[in-house]
Amino acid sequence: MADTPPDRLSLNPRSPFFDGELLRRGVGIRFKGKERTDVEEYSVSEGWIRVAAGRSLDRYGQPMTIRLKGEVDPFFQDARAAEGEAGEGGEAGEGEQADKGGEA
Repeated sequence: MADTPPDRLSLNPRSPFFDGELLRRGVGIRFKGKERTDVEEYSVSEGWIRVAAGRSLDRYGQPMTIRLKGEVDPFFQDARAAEGEAGEGGEAGEGEQADKGGEA
């Protein structure tokens, strides 16, 4: 697989931009410099993301969404996790042991 996410991707299986294989791999979105976890769909070239608008549903039972415009930067979460483990592997293990020791 390529190391760059597609230009446009959707979580909705009815969308022509849905790709289950990429979603299983894990795609993260950085929007205007902040990481977002509530993105339903995005387009890098058009510069927008689509997010759920509260808990409202449309007449088909799908979440109502709004489109937000700004800088969109998609990334694969598995690649980011691999970079984090390589760079901070020893520090994370020590922190986990300290937390477990405090709870017991």
